[in-house]
Amino acid sequence: MLRVLAISSGTVAAIVAIAIVDLFAIVFGLSFMRARREQRASEDAVTAAAFGRPAPKGPKTISRREFFRRSLVGSLLVYAAQFGGATLAFLWPNLKGGFGSVISAGKADEIRAQIRDNGRPFYMGVGRFYVVEYDGRPSGDVDYAADGLVAEGLMPLYQRCVHLGCRVPYCQASGWFECPCHGSKYNSAGEYKLGPAPRSLDRFMIAIDDEGNVVVDTTQIVLGPPRGTNTVGDDRKGPFCVA
Repeated sequence: MLRVLAISSGTVAAIVAIAIVDLFAIVFGLSFMRARREQRASEDAVTAAAFGRPAPKGPKTISRREFFRRSLVGSLLVYAAQFGGATLAFLWPNLKGGFGSVISAGKADEIRAQIRDNGRPFYMGVGRFYVVEYDGRPSGDVDYAADGLVAEGLMPLYQRCVHLGCRVPYCQASGWFECPCHGSKYNSAGEYKLGPAPRSLDRFMIAIDDEGNVVVDTTQIVLGPPRGTNTVGDDRKGPFCVA
């Protein structure tokens, strides 16, 4: 089964928040301890003078102005760390369960049942792909099963048109994928049929784990086969949805 290790932006934000709180607590604690030591040293000096003893050596005292200046600098450093951490958490890619990660699309049997009941491909919006039933045969150098693009009769297709990137919906009337932007058309296996598209629809690697889950790897896009590829030999069923 395909796997990927991902750290979500929420996890990163939580780690950054904890680190900021710890840093602030450390800075505040050190400042408080220093102030207490200085107060005790002052009290000891007053006591020693009253009894005619030499003043004990203590830490170098700082003025109130110096104390507030250091506190301000510490606060600015904490703010800068917080801002930098939040920015990092925002920009950190969230690869858990979305496009660009390895996605579990559901049980293979349930996906097949949904395809047959609805008469259309299974669509996974979060992964930006369709899953189609595929029973074609290799054609020339094109062998989807050998390339890891088919598992137990299921094949994922990237929703993006290879012409200019529009999302390509499935037309139930024709039984083909039809791009609404410039009219590119692909058969039920995502293979080029008509229009300005330079090749067939791109696709992803697929596997089915021991529990029967369909696992699609969207971390890498596999370029679609060239024009003229036809491994299923199907013609359109009816009128086009896009003229």
